[in-house]
Amino acid sequence: MVTKGNAFDPNCPTRTILDRIGDKWTVLVVLSLRSGPLRFTELRDRIGQVAPKVLTQTLRRMERDGLITREVYPEIPPKVVYTLTPMGDSLIGPISVITDWAETHLPAITKAQAAYDGV
Repeated sequence: MVTKGNAFDPNCPTRTILDRIGDKWTVLVVLSLRSGPLRFTELRDRIGQVAPKVLTQTLRRMERDGLITREVYPEIPPKVVYTLTPMGDSLIGPISVITDWAETHLPAITKAQAAYDGV
């Protein structure tokens, strides 16, 4: 039986999971895939300014964590499609709320940073 984790326990794997789902690339992949499956190039273009190596590493970690599936079609060249799993899909709500919060509060945060930096 698996028990619920405790994020305040320094040895709990929950911290690793929080690190993963709090990663900006993971967040952007989830938001990109919310409308349906995408190929690697489509994901890269939608996210923008992500190095192919970084996106590949992010996708592999997300697949390992059970957040996405990677399906390879036997074509030439091979077609690879990424899709959110039901668990990955369950992140859309929380991530959308946090993204909306960040976009809404961006002006206030930018103003606070400028004040703090004495600009």
